[in-house]
Amino acid sequence: MIIVLIGYMGSGKSTVGKRLATTLNTNFIDLDTAIEEKEGSSVIELFRNKGEIYFRRKENEVLKNLIEDAEIGVITTGGGTPCYGDTMAWLLKRQDVTTVYLKTSLEVLTSRLDSERESRPLIAHLQDSAVLKDFIRKHLFERSFYYNQASFVVDTSEKNTAAVVEEIVSKLF
Repeated sequence: MIIVLIGYMGSGKSTVGKRLATTLNTNFIDLDTAIEEKEGSSVIELFRNKGEIYFRRKENEVLKNLIEDAEIGVITTGGGTPCYGDTMAWLLKRQDVTTVYLKTSLEVLTSRLDSERESRPLIAHLQDSAVLKDFIRKHLFERSFYYNQASFVVDTSEKNTAAVVEEIVSKLF
């Protein structure tokens, strides 16, 4: 079984993914890291130098190759991964893939991302918390169609990592 964690940036995908993989005694791959290794460039540089469309194409390609070619336990994706092209539909068709949407409230996302703006290419240009909150709100509205198609949803807003992992495990088995 391959578990693919989806959700907005700041929802805890990487932290939860690492802990989930350890709990399940399986492999862990962060999609952004896999893309950086394949491209020889950071995600920030790819966005800056080649643009978002190029990055989304690479993201789709690398994710599919990882799932097709390797035995992977847990993959964490970027916030926009399931929303580009046929990615979510392709994941849902796979019998060996379980998608988990880590749903996080607007308030929690805004709080988490406010201090991380400079390191995140999609929000680096936003000047203050109010603008950031509106940006996240708009994205959540646009992306919820894709996110909510996941095999199951776990609300992470008021839970620590251990509780989120425990809930995912209980839904898997």
